[in-house]
Amino acid sequence: MAKKPKKEEDIKSETKEEVSETQKAPMLSVLAQYTKDQSFENPNAPDSLRSGLSAPEIQINIEIGRQMLEGDNIEVTLMLKAEAKRDDKIAFIAELEYAGLFAFAGVSAEEIQPLIMIECPRLLFPFSRQIMAEMTQNGGFPPIMLEPPDFAGMFRDEMMRRAAEKPVN
Repeated sequence: MAKKPKKEEDIKSETKEEVSETQKAPMLSVLAQYTKDQSFENPNAPDSLRSGLSAPEIQINIEIGRQMLEGDNIEVTLMLKAEAKRDDKIAFIAELEYAGLFAFAGVSAEEIQPLIMIECPRLLFPFSRQIMAEMTQNGGFPPIMLEPPDFAGMFRDEMMRRAAEKPVN
């Protein structure tokens, strides 16, 4: 049996329902991405670049900053620091603050923190990783290839730390 063609009013009604459902769906938009601060120090060059030296021991530190801006816009900053040492001498220090401007819609108050602390840094990380690799390579060292961090684990640890700090009434 053939389906009856839909009336134009029915089609318009369905389209309006689809639009209202779309507006209610959670949305995360990346409005901009940018380098806020970038630094590379190679204090013992050219000695630190001689061939035959052992590979330096590298310490990596990752932090996430956030700042509420006008409207519903939020700036999230991924702060990366790599400090390489060889025999207690600094080989290099690479620091990067890479940020993104994000907008949210259709997100509840309970959902916003995980988006800010997990999803936003996850979106920024591949770009900051590339900048860090190029920075160390341009400093005369092999490119540092950072492993993607567990942002969900970092968020969970932060929430547990905050819960432990709350005063008991």
